[in-house]
Amino acid sequence: MSINLANKSEVIANYKTSDNDTGSPEVQVALMTSKIKSLTEHFSLHKKDHHSRIGLLRLVSKRRKLLSYLKAKKPESYQSLIASLGLRR
Repeated sequence: MSINLANKSEVIANYKTSDNDTGSPEVQVALMTSKIKSLTEHFSLHKKDHHSRIGLLRLVSKRRKLLSYLKAKKPESYQSLIASLGLRR
């Protein structure tokens, strides 16, 4: 259900803002989005896994808060991130 190291480093490389960047809001949102996608695929097979569903709801909530922060601080970065991740917001 979690993302593997190769996928994680690929996501970080795509969304980093500087060479040593691993914790900017853009990278965090991209990592959360990939985890959310993998969890939704998991739920297509395991419909009764309610404990993981709670974790999914927490991830979605954290991502929403980070996106709100990013929208307030850097609106142009927010718009480009939403477009590249394909999120509806």
